[in-house]
Amino acid sequence: MKSRWSDQDAAEAKLAWAGLPGSNDDVALRVYTSRLIGAESSLVLHGGGNTSVKTTLPDDTDSPTRVLCVKGSGWDLGAIEPAGLPAVRLESLLALRSRPQLSDEAMVNAARTRLLDAAAPNPSVETLLHAFLPHSFIDHSHADAILTLVDQPGAESRCRALFGDRLAIVPYVMPGFALAKLAAEVYEASPDCEGLLLLKHGLFTFGATARESYERHIQAVTVAELAIAKERRVARPTAASASADVSWAALAPVLRGGLRHHGSDCIMALRTSAMLRAFVDHPEVKGRTGRGPMTPDHVIRTKPWPMVLDVVGQSQTVWPDLVDKALAAYRARYVAYFELQRDAKQVQRKMLDPEPRVVLVPGLGMVGVGVDAGGAAKAADLYEHTATVIDDAERLGGYEPLPPADLFDMEYWSLEQAKLGKRERLPLSGQVVLVTGAASGIGYATATRFKAAGAHVVAIDRDPRVEDLIGDAAHCAQVVDVTDRAAVAAAVTWCVERFGGLDGVVSNAGVAQQAPIATCPPEVLEASLAVNLWAHQWVAQAATEVMRAQGRGGWLLFNASKAAFNPGADFGPYAIAKAALVALMKQYALEGAAHGIRSNAVNADRVRTGLLGAADIEARAAARGLSADAYFRSNLLGREVTAADVADAFLALATARATTAAVLPVDGGNIAAAPR
Repeated sequence: MKSRWSDQDAAEAKLAWAGLPGSNDDVALRVYTSRLIGAESSLVLHGGGNTSVKTTLPDDTDSPTRVLCVKGSGWDLGAIEPAGLPAVRLESLLALRSRPQLSDEAMVNAARTRLLDAAAPNPSVETLLHAFLPHSFIDHSHADAILTLVDQPGAESRCRALFGDRLAIVPYVMPGFALAKLAAEVYEASPDCEGLLLLKHGLFTFGATARESYERHIQAVTVAELAIAKERRVARPTAASASADVSWAALAPVLRGGLRHHGSDCIMALRTSAMLRAFVDHPEVKGRTGRGPMTPDHVIRTKPWPMVLDVVGQSQTVWPDLVDKALAAYRARYVAYFELQRDAKQVQRKMLDPEPRVVLVPGLGMVGVGVDAGGAAKAADLYEHTATVIDDAERLGGYEPLPPADLFDMEYWSLEQAKLGKRERLPLSGQVVLVTGAASGIGYATATRFKAAGAHVVAIDRDPRVEDLIGDAAHCAQVVDVTDRAAVAAAVTWCVERFGGLDGVVSNAGVAQQAPIATCPPEVLEASLAVNLWAHQWVAQAATEVMRAQGRGGWLLFNASKAAFNPGADFGPYAIAKAALVALMKQYALEGAAHGIRSNAVNADRVRTGLLGAADIEARAAARGLSADAYFRSNLLGREVTAADVADAFLALATARATTAAVLPVDGGNIAAAPR
């Protein structure tokens, strides 16, 4: 690993951050090197690790005060700012070391009551460890290479042979007051060391300057990396069993359906690579991965071990049974682990859900599971690094992480669970929704509304703008012509491969073809049917296949039209297709009910969407003796209906679990178009 330190970047960091409230040159450089560490995924991931600096800042009376600025809860080192390093009064913090013991709650309170800013985030749970070491700058990471060394039998002697006196070794103790005191004692017994190796945990380095502490960290990791690389060169290739490829598009709905049977809705993230494929295809994959995570900090996101799901060589017809059996076995093991540790420790704990967060699939790769796309990606990221550590540790001497008793303490530690935060449960949290015609008008309003309701939206449209309007980390968009049946099927498959399944569809795309029906050119009617009827069938057909495979129901929503009940002159090509669409909706309601699939429609009218051009609107308004604006308010309520109103109606139907085969008008009131 190479140092990323740059004198120019460091100088720019001081210019950017030193003048901010609660900051100075020391804090600015602390931010700078913290970001360098956070940029290395092999050092820290998703909020892992922490850094600190001891400096002087003014208190609220402008009196110079010695403080410890340490990473705050909720901040990621890769994007940290001065506000993410809350300042804690150092002198009285150091006085705590004389206490014989300090509970976790008292430790958190002690840090909070010593903050210069009462509104600052909670300081790291390892604040006292940073405080009790005398150095100005301290860096802590969970570096893959370091964990490879400290997670094996004989780790202490191997580390001493490799690092000599440069790094002192701290036996495993759970983070908190006891670890802080022990680490300080180990340092004081080796005051010339440059850092501490915490067995089963990670690496601390320190220095008089930000650069010194950071570069000592990089140097220590480099020593470990070189030792591991040497073993890779001399070790025999790890045996792996050959296995046939497993289709993720076919397996994902089955797996997601099994997970959802006993938990809430979930999102899945697949990771595949040559390394991961070899890892999951290893003949001893269950034994190698059943020993625990590479650092206890990961247990809250990955659980103590992953689930191994082997469907290679099995007919897809038996996959649901194999998934159910694997999940039942995983849950039984987790319950047994929980009950054994709870009873042995004689503590009262409420069991967390027993669902796996990582699934290893021979013939495919690794799957991260989370309540949302972010959670799934974090679980996958963490275990992808774990796989590398396990492989390397096995080459060196064996993978030996913490035993279950210590993992339980960490998993059920209130301070560790607090890192996950409290999530607001939204109406569509954990659901995946496909929206067609999403680049503008009703489709765009609906996609936006469903995102706000917690859904992971997959937006498609033939307009390329859809990718810029919708796509981000938790949502995705694709240019698709919904009249192309194969393209629609591919888009649904893409949705499944991205998020693991599909829960609902808003089939919205439409066009407004016009012509007197008696003289309507065939191509005009065919064009209307292609978009306003057949495209809805292609979408619903592909989506229903996924929903049935999941076995947890779902919902189909169609954007019909008041023209289905109240056609207008010269609007036959449009009205006929929309009337047929209402029939299609009812057919899906009839046949989908046995599978828990609901089907409903919204009939909107006179919404400014661009479906009709300005000239058409002027003509229709003039025919009624109205201005264009008055035309849009010409309903019982005298209120213009907006695309947002239609989106709200779609959301109401999406969450109406006892409603199917319904048509919901969103037209401000039009008796002639009322469903009957």
